[in-house]
Amino acid sequence: MIDSRRCFAEAIEGAGLSQARYDAALGAVQPRLEALAREKADGSLPLLAVPEQRDDLQAVRDVASALSESCDDILVLGTGGSSLGGQAIQALTTAGGLVEPSEGPRLIFVDNLDAHGFELLLAASDPSRLGVVMISKSGGTIETLCQSLRALAFLQEHLDESRLSAQMAVITEPKDSALKRLAERYRLPCLPHNTGVGGRFAVLTNVGMLPVCLLGLDPEKLRRGASAVLEDQLANASAGPAEGAALAFGLLEEQGISQSVLMPYGDRLRVFGAWYRQLWAESLGKDGKGLTPIAALGPVDQHSQVQLFLAGPKDKLFTLLWLDTAGEGAPIEAPLAEELAIGQLPGRRMGELLLAEAKATADSLALNGCPLRTITFSRLDEEVLGGLFMQFMLETILTAHLLGVDPFDQPAVEQGKQLARDYLARMGGG
Repeated sequence: MIDSRRCFAEAIEGAGLSQARYDAALGAVQPRLEALAREKADGSLPLLAVPEQRDDLQAVRDVASALSESCDDILVLGTGGSSLGGQAIQALTTAGGLVEPSEGPRLIFVDNLDAHGFELLLAASDPSRLGVVMISKSGGTIETLCQSLRALAFLQEHLDESRLSAQMAVITEPKDSALKRLAERYRLPCLPHNTGVGGRFAVLTNVGMLPVCLLGLDPEKLRRGASAVLEDQLANASAGPAEGAALAFGLLEEQGISQSVLMPYGDRLRVFGAWYRQLWAESLGKDGKGLTPIAALGPVDQHSQVQLFLAGPKDKLFTLLWLDTAGEGAPIEAPLAEELAIGQLPGRRMGELLLAEAKATADSLALNGCPLRTITFSRLDEEVLGGLFMQFMLETILTAHLLGVDPFDQPAVEQGKQLARDYLARMGGG
């Protein structure tokens, strides 16, 4: 059982892993845990200092306040880690992105490059009330720059240039770059991206805190939840992140289990699965090593992927996440349900059905010999989400140590970026 400060509990339900192999993997994690403690103390791994940081929040709040006053809709331009963390945070305030908060601007995350969709977004916008937030750690992400220049041109068609600084903002490293020059050219508010924290680990920095503040959530609560998980892990060598890393690596070594399925139940964690997928894939997939992440969602994927999970190859580790939703939703009226002979539903709530299906899937996986871990929580708020972010970031770092890879680089991705630039150069004029 995990320390109650972390707001959630974790259990290994059916690992199928020998105790000896698990103990060996857990022991092999210890040197990295000791290094993490040193890196936190001396500041050499900036990620570990972010949960306790507060001096950056006023600048974030100021930018959020100015944008909220000027804008009804805000396009958040960025890709990968510049977007997914913010989207996962936004999901706390929506039902799968379908129901927007009643106050404050509407955030529209544009994390893919699609001319058709982007032009539709602009055409449907009121330029006098449209905000644009541009996020790129390097300041040179070509997709984000392309979107930014098009959005800038759209606003310039309809607004005086003096309005741009009230409706646009930038997050990028405090160094010379195309995005930094853009911010300077138009005197746009520019928050400094933490130079020591890579994009996929940046959700606790201002990259995530700006969406938090725009949504009216509490950035300090998010960081407190992350800090609690970090402190618990540094004080307890067998805490959740270390256990998860040992389980994943031990199963890979002993049984060849090379895929990791994260399956939250409920729309508020739908995007969290996509955030995890990028974190796990881009951090661990190197030198012919790694575990393939699979993002699933319950209960919808009980009608999609679970058939394969139960009856297909036994090459997957499962992590199920669920909230205690027993009291959520209005009771189903009994007369019609009884008339339709739906015996299980009269008087029940939707939340009860969701919880029953989560537990049933966990039991089915265990009964079918699938390695399984469950993480459960009694509430889902900024603190719990912050704890989940830190849980999986630490687990990724520790698993990378066991695999012998660097979790913070992405050399293979850089090759594709350069090839795309080469193709673009050869296309000639637009």
